[in-house]
Amino acid sequence: MGIGDILREAREEQGYTIDEIQQITKIQKRYLIKIEQNDYSSLPGKFYARAFIKEYANVVGLNVAAILRQFDEDDIETDKDESVRYTRVERTRRTPSSSFVFSILPTFVVILLIIGIIFVAVTLYQRTLGDTPDGGGNQNGDEIIRNVDEQPDNIENNDNDDDENEDNQNFEEEPQSGTESEFKVIEVGEGENTTSTVEFHHVEDELIVELEPIGNVYVDVGGDLEKYYFIDTIDVGHDDIEIDVSEEEHILINMYRAENLIVRINGVELEYPVEEGTVHQRYRVEFVKQ
Repeated sequence: MGIGDILREAREEQGYTIDEIQQITKIQKRYLIKIEQNDYSSLPGKFYARAFIKEYANVVGLNVAAILRQFDEDDIETDKDESVRYTRVERTRRTPSSSFVFSILPTFVVILLIIGIIFVAVTLYQRTLGDTPDGGGNQNGDEIIRNVDEQPDNIENNDNDDDENEDNQNFEEEPQSGTESEFKVIEVGEGENTTSTVEFHHVEDELIVELEPIGNVYVDVGGDLEKYYFIDTIDVGHDDIEIDVSEEEHILINMYRAENLIVRINGVELEYPVEEGTVHQRYRVEFVKQ
């Protein structure tokens, strides 16, 4: 009996229709039909065929390891047999995020501005004192009296100019806010199979997705044109996974047992807006450059 026959019988025993399997797995119906017919010629490649069968078997409650072992033993080939294209996927331990540098940069700039403003104020004040006439060098009594009367007005005006200059410096050189990367929830999904939309606002040119498993979890990360960067089931103890998606305007993250996975982009953790315990969660992440 072929793998497709096994999957179809399991589906019928569980009471699922082919449309329901498509809704749960997010695998196109035409691929599911071809798999049940043991026809892999139209699938996008052996890697995808294996991934689709793995997800299908998991949904209908079959022994995934046994199904995949039979798939490998059958040495199934497809007309489009090629590996999934990974773009700079590095299975390494986490590296320090560059977000720390960006987090302290505004503080550093503010300190420099304060020092600059103090320096300008002191310089202007000293220049004001240097321009004030010295009454001791004049022998004419009338001139001395006139200088004494006029001196407070000059000092007051100069002080006002200093205050205005300092205010202008504060107004013009105050660093802009909102330069840190962050997630913003646009739409929260509902039901057992949720699809939520979030925006990731960032200042960096490079976008790195980091996956850290804290339990058993299935996850796939895709971009435009059904391009997958990662498809697999991972467990705690697995090396963190880093994926460069800098060329994408948005990505899709599909997860089973989402509570067992920590997702970060450029070091910023995605806090799931959906209630914990929802088995299947799907996120569309839109990238917004600040």
